[in-house]
Amino acid sequence: MEMLLDVVVDTLLDAVKLLPFLFVAFLIIEFIEHKMDKKNKKSLEKAGKAGPIIGGLLGVIPQCGFSALATNLYVTRIISLGTLISVYLSTSDEMLIILLSENAPLMEIVKIVLIKLIIGIIFGFIIDLVYRHNKKDKEDYHVCDEEHCDCEHSIIKSSIIHTLKTVLFIIIASFIINILFELVGEDNLSHLFLKNNIFAPFVAALIGLIPNCGASVALTEFYLSGIITMGTLIGGLLTGAGIGLIILFKQNKNIKENISIVLLIYLIGSVMGTLLNLFGV
Repeated sequence: MEMLLDVVVDTLLDAVKLLPFLFVAFLIIEFIEHKMDKKNKKSLEKAGKAGPIIGGLLGVIPQCGFSALATNLYVTRIISLGTLISVYLSTSDEMLIILLSENAPLMEIVKIVLIKLIIGIIFGFIIDLVYRHNKKDKEDYHVCDEEHCDCEHSIIKSSIIHTLKTVLFIIIASFIINILFELVGEDNLSHLFLKNNIFAPFVAALIGLIPNCGASVALTEFYLSGIITMGTLIGGLLTGAGIGLIILFKQNKNIKENISIVLLIYLIGSVMGTLLNLFGV
């Protein structure tokens, strides 16, 4: 009971320390998203053959609704499948914010972001070379309306909501990790999560498919705790398209196509994560 109490106290204290940083970070991001939303949409619409580059670069920005925006633009055939995939692969939900708030080495953060960006752009171009679609009209998806974040009316309120949600996920993930460390031990925990196993990226990529920012938070916390490698982390983050996948199945009536897209990003995440581990990245 004493051990459990210590874990709870440590977990809550760590989370409270992150609150100011997370709020400021989300406030900045919400401001950028609020001001740049229309410009981002126009940039994607006019991207043409350079779509995967523009999509990959914009996907790096940790915006709550960008993957949803890109999904809607794909469903309406305004952007290509390659551009959509580049956005999905480069998007990392709360990963960037968590790494910054936990004072991870800057070069390490840059390395993770660049690897994901490059992978997204490369596969975006490859997919566009072999897969094309005709345009068709469909209703727009508005992430603020659907997610009830109220960012159109108050970026402060939206920032508070995102901060509290993220802290909640951090508390849950950290609590589970701390309990497992206490009960199982670090060495056994590493084996439990397949740290040195070739199948680790496949497990992480499966976790990444969960359409919730909690998946990216958990994977990032696992990495920071030394439970998984950078290659495995990237493998999981490559499949973390956030709420984009929910919107894809909601808006696109072609279920077979939706499943194919999910399997495609899962395959890319799993294989690239495995290759990164093999090369010792």
